[in-house]
Amino acid sequence: MSRKISLFTIIRRSLRQHALSTTITVGAVALAVGLTISVFSIRQQTYDAFTGGQTGFDAVLGARGSQLQLVLNSVFHLETSPGNIPWSLYQAVANDPRVELAVPYATGDNYFGYRIVGTELSMFNEFEYREGQKLMAQEGGRIFDPNRMEAVIGHFASRQTGLTVGSTFSPYHGLYFDETQQHAEEYTVVGVLEPTNSPTDRVIFIPIEGIFRMGGHVLRGAGVVYEPTPGKAIPDEHKEVSAVMLKFRSPQAGFQLDQTVNKQGRVATLAWPIGTIMADLFDKIGWMNNVLALVAYLVIVVAAGTIMASLYNTMNERRREFAILRALGARRRTVFGVIILESTVIAALGTAVGIAVYGAILAVARVIIRAETGVVLDLFAFDAALVFVPAVMIVLGAITGIVPAVKAYKTAVGANLTGDQ
Repeated sequence: MSRKISLFTIIRRSLRQHALSTTITVGAVALAVGLTISVFSIRQQTYDAFTGGQTGFDAVLGARGSQLQLVLNSVFHLETSPGNIPWSLYQAVANDPRVELAVPYATGDNYFGYRIVGTELSMFNEFEYREGQKLMAQEGGRIFDPNRMEAVIGHFASRQTGLTVGSTFSPYHGLYFDETQQHAEEYTVVGVLEPTNSPTDRVIFIPIEGIFRMGGHVLRGAGVVYEPTPGKAIPDEHKEVSAVMLKFRSPQAGFQLDQTVNKQGRVATLAWPIGTIMADLFDKIGWMNNVLALVAYLVIVVAAGTIMASLYNTMNERRREFAILRALGARRRTVFGVIILESTVIAALGTAVGIAVYGAILAVARVIIRAETGVVLDLFAFDAALVFVPAVMIVLGAITGIVPAVKAYKTAVGANLTGDQ
């Protein structure tokens, strides 16, 4: 036990004596560990959120075109709409016995970049974004009245725009903010939704009738241009929607509707299943993830090399120290072990600090990703990288200590005690 204590005493004194180089080396290792863990953790969390996250819907029905574009636009509110489908198609799928819930979406406007989605009360009364959890207004607010110019705003959008219960705003035309495209219509916020940690937090909901009647909007559900008249009901044949969010009664319904809509029909597109469509996207950009992983591995190797260089450069200064140890009875293998242990300790210290660096990187990434996509990263989620990256770094630290340890092992006792070099 006393031998172990003395070894650690030697190491502690060495680290203190070379405090500057030790600090720089520990910092390099910390950055390497933190960056590497961040690459793997953020990649996995975003993949899980986009491909396996609970959106509450099974599929999206929309205009003929790209399934991916349809999902990104209606589920994650990140893309432009591929087009509209007639109201009659929404009614048909809503009345299909295989469909448990059909919620219409009408898009085309924003407020300072936050999407405005026209929908019906079923989005709040029937839809569950997670099992047993519905979109609820925070205390002091309520869901909009479909016959009034009222809005319900997502939690994150409320914080970023400053809109709260009682605030009024005028939408801007288009999905991207342009201050010259402001509509004359004014809406009153009557509710702020409870946070869901999903893209819904970035959305402003208004009655779907409001989208139909927004100034500058026209309807083409019947194949001809129709402009709504104030005070006059809009015939169903002229209405159209950007997408219909669907929840099926059984998995078989998805297969059957996929055959009917995608394989046999030519009018619309059924994006199903949502998770698989997003997984295909990640597969297509998988090369980028591989490049990031390769860079992460190289950073780890460079950090390990930094440990070796730092220790190796101190060997000349420590020859007399090793000679004294040998003269006091220390064996060559003891001197060898001191350097290996010192290298391992430096790697371990850097790894410990690296965990904190990872936490800081993840916290910053969390803010950016939430602002851009609505997806919220879990700061305390466990990832395998939290285990294997530190383990690899410590092992590499021990291995890179071999070269300077060999040099210490070969230290000549007599020459270095007398001062001869």
